[in-house]
Amino acid sequence: MAVEQVTYKNIAPGTRRMIMLGLGLAMLIACFDGTIVGTCAPKIVEDLQGADLYAWMVTAYMLCETVMIPISGKLSDLYGRKPLFLIGLTVFVAGSFIAGMSVNMEMFIACRGMQGFGGGILIPVATAAVADLYSPRERAKMQGILGAVFGVGSGIGPLIGGYITEYISWHWIFYINIPMAVVAFLLTIKKFPTPISDKDSVHIDKAGIFILSAMLIDVLLFFEFGGSKFDWFSPVSFAMIAAAIVLLFLFVKAENRAVEPIIAPHLIHNKAVIKAAIFMFIFGLAMMGAMTYSSMFAIYVLGFKILDSAFYSLALVFGMMITALSSGALLNKTGYRPWLIAGPIISFAGLYLFSQMTLGTSVEYYVECLFIFGIGLGCMMGVIMTAVQNSSRPSEIGMTTSAVNLIRSVGATIGTAVFAMLISNKINGELQSILPPEVYDVVPHSTGILDLFADMPSFIASMLALGQNPEVIAGDILLAFANSVDFAFISGGILILLLVVIGLIFKVEPQPDSEEVDIESINMEN
Repeated sequence: MAVEQVTYKNIAPGTRRMIMLGLGLAMLIACFDGTIVGTCAPKIVEDLQGADLYAWMVTAYMLCETVMIPISGKLSDLYGRKPLFLIGLTVFVAGSFIAGMSVNMEMFIACRGMQGFGGGILIPVATAAVADLYSPRERAKMQGILGAVFGVGSGIGPLIGGYITEYISWHWIFYINIPMAVVAFLLTIKKFPTPISDKDSVHIDKAGIFILSAMLIDVLLFFEFGGSKFDWFSPVSFAMIAAAIVLLFLFVKAENRAVEPIIAPHLIHNKAVIKAAIFMFIFGLAMMGAMTYSSMFAIYVLGFKILDSAFYSLALVFGMMITALSSGALLNKTGYRPWLIAGPIISFAGLYLFSQMTLGTSVEYYVECLFIFGIGLGCMMGVIMTAVQNSSRPSEIGMTTSAVNLIRSVGATIGTAVFAMLISNKINGELQSILPPEVYDVVPHSTGILDLFADMPSFIASMLALGQNPEVIAGDILLAFANSVDFAFISGGILILLLVVIGLIFKVEPQPDSEEVDIESINMEN
């Protein structure tokens, strides 16, 4: 007796709504857990006595999440979204529970890695599942909703972490995941669209998984610790670059031989996917770089408290929500191009306004910058994911979706490093032109100069010993830092503005064996 294939064509509307709610909830907790430790990290380090491992609280999550994204996307094509999603949710919950019980830093970092593995399954599988649940004409709206969820989750993480740590305990920033994950589990366990494969056996690309994972770890650690743990121009850097090149060569060879490659070589011929990958790389780079250094600017230069800075960042979240939801609702009428042209232009406007901030900039101006930048970012993410899915073969939607998600995640990691390099290259000249020579000779010539303010009595004593006014010198240092961050903002703005060129030529071309496509959108583009 033949088993009926469950697709978006025959799934019950009520079941579909429940599954979508569960997917959104799981994606929300996975996104905000990527940033939630930002404001509570000092308290965790103090309790667990692991200051020397401070950076790994975020790095462990980021590494494991990024490595899992392409693996889970491909496996969901082979085994279906439901089993991968439920496995990811279970791993994430287990990691959250044990993280809250951590008694030392090593245990905590291991749990953060476990959470990252779970999150790296949840985000790409949830995004890919939209193509199983909805027809091409309806996908834009739902991807817009997930884009808004991504923005909300990434933006509220520091705020939630800060408030729970201050008023309850840092342990509860992990325990609160559990009830939400249980609800998501119950909403998605009943039924899921599961394509029935006509293949006799499943081939897992083990070589591809291993080589790609090694290459991603190498590249991410290079950008995460370059310039801090080792110099950009050093034997360590050259060795890591060489390793990445060799691993890339081996990965291409492995994928050309694989029966079911993790990232199929023929994707390079899919112009929509390649353009989408470029878009999402710069999207991730600009978003994470700007979020990181706008918060740092607010705290060090404008004098905001950490929780206040996290609260004001909600302006960026609201901006993203408005255009993410609007683009999804209107995409069938407007086509892809208007959003992919407007997004970079508005994002550039936000970054340009950021670049005009200096000492004494008002709270209102700072919030306006965040809001405008968020408006620009929200134009792009959901539209890009819809385009990728509508230009992919049904059997490869998980792979193509996760490939673009992977590029976004790598861009986000590199973004912080790129902004840091731009700032460090600029700040030396700024310090030299602003500070007296005797002060310039004894202070760091990088963003590490802000560490001088960690021990104010020592800073004051050292400035007095040089015959300088500590208050004046502190102001000069902050001005040099502000000017350098402004340079990074405008540089990032110019980079993202270049995406307008891709937006002008962007077009979705359905694959020969794809299902029905959004004809209305495509007709508007031709």
